[in-house]
Amino acid sequence: MPSLSLTPLQNIPLIRQHDNLADILLMSLQQTKVNLQNDDIIVIAQKIISKAEGRMKNLADVVPSARALEFSEKTQKDARIVELMLQESNEILRTRVGTIVVEHKLGFVCANAGIDHSNVKGGGNKKEEYVLLLPEDPDRSARNIREQIRQKTDINIGVMIIDSHGRAWRNGTVGLCIGLSGIPAVVDERGWKDLFGYTLQITVVGVADELAAGASLMMGQAAEGTPAVHVRGFPYPLGEGSLKELIRPKELDMFR
Repeated sequence: MPSLSLTPLQNIPLIRQHDNLADILLMSLQQTKVNLQNDDIIVIAQKIISKAEGRMKNLADVVPSARALEFSEKTQKDARIVELMLQESNEILRTRVGTIVVEHKLGFVCANAGIDHSNVKGGGNKKEEYVLLLPEDPDRSARNIREQIRQKTDINIGVMIIDSHGRAWRNGTVGLCIGLSGIPAVVDERGWKDLFGYTLQITVVGVADELAAGASLMMGQAAEGTPAVHVRGFPYPLGEGSLKELIRPKELDMFR
């Protein structure tokens, strides 16, 4: 089996709206002394994608609706953040004090619509609070960065965007893929043989999520300042994938 290497990229600055992430990543690869090769993968934290794409919201500008006020009272969450959750979601699925579980507009189920309050700083009045929304189309974001890197280097890589999500029945957040380009989201192993010649019947592997979890370990969750990881040795052929492949259709979801 080939070895899998994950290398945190160094010296990535604090990202601001309209920053060119492809240029920043290429500079970071150079400073980290990584020579980019065909079939490498760059895994990027959602946060810097959202910042570059201007997805920061000033809570001072948010006016809660009556529905937001109702859920705010039930959950004891800031009504302005609840309003943003409603705007970012298709449906609210569950609530409890401190948490609102939604189906996000992107299709997946997550807590608090993926709205992030940590490591987010805006300009202007210091009393004003800012939060960060998820990218509008993470697959498109990944595709744009991948294409820019290909044009600048003539090297074909995969790009993946990840975020930290909780999971039903298990404690702790893990890194999950929310957007990708140039790498498979899942690998269907049905029909493959195991060590004893048994033909696999139901095995479909969420390879993008597996890689996302590993990269998330390298990034950290607090003040590490490591929002991108270079990957070499991914044990599957690169190919086109999409977030949609990772989302279980509602008609097959037994737990809603």
